[in-house]
Amino acid sequence: MDGDATAVSKSKENTRRLSVDIEQDAEPNGPRAHHNPGDPNVVDWEGPDDPENPMNWSTKEKWRNASMLAIMTLITPLASSMFAPGVPAVLKEFRSTSSILASMVVSGMWFLCFLLYILGYAAGPLFIAPLSEMYGRAPIYHISNVFFLIFTIGCAVSNSLNMLIVFRLLAGVAGSTVITIGGGTFGDLFSAAERGPAMAIWAMGPLLGPIIGPVAGGFLAEAAGWRWVFWVITIAASRTPTPFQRAGLLTLAMFALMRETYSVKILERKTRRLRKETGNQDLVSKLDSGLTRRDHLQRALLLPLRMLFLSPIVLIFSTYMAMVYGYLYLMFTTLTEVFERVYGFSTGTVGLVYLGLGCGMLIGLFIFGAVSKISAKKLAGAGDITPESRLPLMIPGALCVPIGLFIYGWTVQYHVFWFVPIFGSALVGIGLISTFLPISTYLVDTFTIYSASALAANTVLRSLVGALLPLAGPPMYAKLGFGWGNSLLAFIALAMCPLPFLFWKYGAWIRTNPRFQVTL
Repeated sequence: MDGDATAVSKSKENTRRLSVDIEQDAEPNGPRAHHNPGDPNVVDWEGPDDPENPMNWSTKEKWRNASMLAIMTLITPLASSMFAPGVPAVLKEFRSTSSILASMVVSGMWFLCFLLYILGYAAGPLFIAPLSEMYGRAPIYHISNVFFLIFTIGCAVSNSLNMLIVFRLLAGVAGSTVITIGGGTFGDLFSAAERGPAMAIWAMGPLLGPIIGPVAGGFLAEAAGWRWVFWVITIAASRTPTPFQRAGLLTLAMFALMRETYSVKILERKTRRLRKETGNQDLVSKLDSGLTRRDHLQRALLLPLRMLFLSPIVLIFSTYMAMVYGYLYLMFTTLTEVFERVYGFSTGTVGLVYLGLGCGMLIGLFIFGAVSKISAKKLAGAGDITPESRLPLMIPGALCVPIGLFIYGWTVQYHVFWFVPIFGSALVGIGLISTFLPISTYLVDTFTIYSASALAANTVLRSLVGALLPLAGPPMYAKLGFGWGNSLLAFIALAMCPLPFLFWKYGAWIRTNPRFQVTL
């Protein structure tokens, strides 16, 4: 508690450090002020129950915004893997037979220019997160949704592999918005006690989207061709929208119904309105940084990278998440070939093997959501909610990744009945969700109004690894085989398993230690 008090004191003295303020974050007023709240010219919330504060919105209003965001977060990752089973048809049409290039197309990277979907996921957050902290969440969502639809249509009408690759990159940049700042929006809407179960809903998209994609894409590519993989993501595919075609309708719904949730922007608008109504030009938002727009932009654009390299919390957890995320995309790029070549699955049915990962994620999602709700209720009653309270479930969950990789690798190596390697992939899915959710929630709890930048740093690193690691898959498996190849990955994951325990015990000290604060 002394560390938290020190952090609050430093903030009030305008040192403007990225630090933790758990006690104030738990209050309805949200993030701490940059100005003296006793000053009559400082615009603040109208008390702890101010209805303009997103944390005081009705449950219906909160979940109307959150559900639209969760659905869009499901739709945009579909394109990262939905056409994986149809890659052979893409290469055949464009007269390419390179298996390495096929792996690059699916994983999100191009052989020459490193331009594809997951690379777009790595590039987009670097400017999307800072812009959301300057202009608010809603405008960035709206613009990105429109461009995502345009670029997805561009993929569908591509007449060369180069054209497809460029549009894949651009679609990845636009689609990364909901992945990048979605966690920050949920942090805007829900208090620390509510955040765990709410984040579990949001996390369904980036994790289950790539799983659902190949299942639908396998049958679709076999029945109608690979271009329909992209057409069904847009409403232009047919007159009757399928669940995958609702992206266009959802974009319109978000234009009409989504409200701004970022407290800094809400208070800024309130300040402008009061200046106009009262004529008092000295009014200033309590969260106003006092910087010019140009200085704010320059600082904000560098913030995700500074947090990634200068904050041990962001760097270590981003590295951990990047490892697991890279394993996920490595499995995406190899499952199709493995089950077609080793087990004789068809192009249509091979997509079903991805359900192992999906079922594991759903199990992990249910466990995390239920445990978080019970734990938050208990800790809230004791007044002891901290970011570290998110981590205990991650400790046993992290072990599922190496165990699942061992089972998957050796059962494929010895051609064991196909259900067993799928079971191993399900354990990897449980481990993935048990890693993704606690880390995302921990970063939101820790960095509050700067959580979008913290999550952006996390997204950049994990997307780069997700794009690069699958390139090492074919050579590694060719040399080591599936047994030892996956065992190598499992040993690395096993070596990182102590990290959740260490942060559970010592994370509070790291958060509040002045040596580890990142100055703005």
